Amino acid sequence: MTKGEDEGRSFRTVQIGSGRVVRSGEETRFVLDPTNGGYSNAQIDNYTGLRRSQFPCEAPIRLSLRAWASHEAAALRGTWGFGFWNQPYLPGGGLPRLPRYVWFFGGGSPHHMAFVRGVPGDGWKASTADFTRPGFVLLAPGAPLGFLLMRVPGLYRRLWGIAQTAIGAAEAVIPQDLRQPQGYTLEWLRDRVCFYVGKELILESPFTPRGKLGLVIWMDNQYAIITPQGKFGFGLVSMAEKQWLAVDELQLERL
Repeated sequence: MTKGEDEGRSFRTVQIGSGRVVRSGEETRFVLDPTNGGYSNAQIDNYTGLRRSQFPCEAPIRLSLRAWASHEAAALRGTWGFGFWNQPYLPGGGLPRLPRYVWFFGGGSPHHMAFVRGVPGDGWKASTADFTRPGFVLLAPGAPLGFLLMRVPGLYRRLWGIAQTAIGAAEAVIPQDLRQPQGYTLEWLRDRVCFYVGKELILESPFTPRGKLGLVIWMDNQYAIITPQGKFGFGLVSMAEKQWLAVDELQLERL
């Protein structure tokens, strides 16, 4: 694994439950062994132990790496991916924060986070969101009524675009087979975020989170259900067989 001279030089390893981080040469593999219960996570990041104000990544910055997995995306369990976020629930870090992220994110059934109309709530995607945007803060008090209105199909089609813009949500499904090694590039700029698989531009988001974020690469056995209609759920999934995400050729550079 190659690291940039700035943000990438201080990776911390997190291994919980059946999660293991296995290094071999430049390759780092995030492994989840079979488990029937309890939280499992295999992760590296560059923010563990830091206050959010000390998180080392901010726009403009480029993350590039090569990645592949043990299964196709539809067969994986839990969540996995790589990119930047603000770690909303920072251990020992005070009150939870509203999430901000730019990342390649995967979620296997029953995971379902439906933030962009017309894009599935699960699967392997390029994704951005910033729930600290002023528009969301202004709309938040009306969320209970909004959830009810969103249950009417015609109102959902009219209203969700407003909410989607308010949270800075943009997503695109990644069609490439996750079992095959592919190059992934994320360019987090001040006015947009660009996601590439190989040389193909998968998503160009006009929404770019403000402030500092941390780099994370992980695989865990969590799921979350969040829909515009007000359905919420969180939990853990069992693992009947081993699964893993592998990365190499990691580069992190300021632009």
